[in-house]
Amino acid sequence: MSAETQGRRARICFYGIFGQGNLGNECTLQAILHHARLFFPQGEFTCICTGPADTSRRHEIPAVPISWRYERKGDPVGRRRPRSRLVRWLRRIFVLPPAELLDWVRAYRTLKGIDLLIVPGTGLLTDACTSPLGWPYDVFKWSLIAKLRGCRLAYVSVGAGPVARALSRWFIRSALSMADFRSYRDESTRDHLKGLGFFRHADRVCPDLAFSLPQGLTPEPAHDRRRPIVIVGLMSHPGQLSTQEISPAAYRAYLLKLAVFCNWLISNDYEVRTMTGDLTYDKGVTEEFGEILRDLAPPGDDTRLAEAHVSSVGELLSALAAADLVIATRFHNTLLALALNKPVIAVAFHHKSVSLMGGMGLSRFIQDMSDLNVDLLIEQFAELRTNTQVLKLEIGQRTDEYRRIVEEQYAAIFSLVRGPARRTGKPYRPIPA
Repeated sequence: MSAETQGRRARICFYGIFGQGNLGNECTLQAILHHARLFFPQGEFTCICTGPADTSRRHEIPAVPISWRYERKGDPVGRRRPRSRLVRWLRRIFVLPPAELLDWVRAYRTLKGIDLLIVPGTGLLTDACTSPLGWPYDVFKWSLIAKLRGCRLAYVSVGAGPVARALSRWFIRSALSMADFRSYRDESTRDHLKGLGFFRHADRVCPDLAFSLPQGLTPEPAHDRRRPIVIVGLMSHPGQLSTQEISPAAYRAYLLKLAVFCNWLISNDYEVRTMTGDLTYDKGVTEEFGEILRDLAPPGDDTRLAEAHVSSVGELLSALAAADLVIATRFHNTLLALALNKPVIAVAFHHKSVSLMGGMGLSRFIQDMSDLNVDLLIEQFAELRTNTQVLKLEIGQRTDEYRRIVEEQYAAIFSLVRGPARRTGKPYRPIPA
């Protein structure tokens, strides 16, 4: 019997990089929270995250910060260090240790009575844009405290990499080894972790949780359009999260080549809408891209270029639903477009995008962002247009299968809540192709 059938409310806590404006992470939390409420209608749900205020507002659940470091500045990566070396050393000796000890105490109290701590997706298993004492340390700390509290621990459809430092590898391996359940969103993540020295035969590969977003979030797109709409998804300095070093010049070339391609689209009577996927990290990239494109585009074509302003998962889905074709850089922009049965070209900066497109049978529609080829992009786009209906049928079949796999995984995850869980919500109905 589950916790709720025994007369006690199930208490589940979610952990991740939520509340910072990354809409890919937000749709992951939204998907698993939706299904948790189906399994446990009377359950108590909380979130441990980097942006508690935003998370509480968006998802209507209590939320606490991962660490005092996030609570002070929102993101420890961007926090300014004192300029004086003496001040920095004094701070390390007299401020950081007591604050961190208090953090452990607060974390121990937070997990009191929690049945299950879930780490759903997001990009925590990396030290890109952070140090070993950032995300790798935090995920280790909370995993250890969960086990000290007797709480079940599940890593669900997580991704990994890049991981450059030995201490980060140790934190990540140790955190994963304490889990009662582990699944990875693709084979490339399992291979990456195997390269870090962590491998378990029983661990499963399960698609990203965003494939299981609830129906009804996306309105029907308007059909009274004069021209086909193409979404061009941008990302600010994607090389910072990549396994390879990408110079500022290469990033500028990435924007310039996409601008040349957009100019080609406009001259061929397409309507172009630029879009990002992170409300904080991608600030400024649309404006920078627009300036480049305005220098290239002939006068009088401004009406065919617009920015798709998105501030929520629902708005992101609506913008993608209105498109005929999508060229995306961010992983979840690519994924959500596919989930909506849109033909996509992926500008890949990470192995996760390559794995996603390969799993969909769309490997021929990938380009590396550091070596973008405009002529090839035009050829790929022409093939998408020519074979749209066939590709939609294939994409619809794959996404339907992915939804089924994710649905089956939820039953396994929630059975960790003191006995097998019983779903009490409405049954799953696939989105028609």
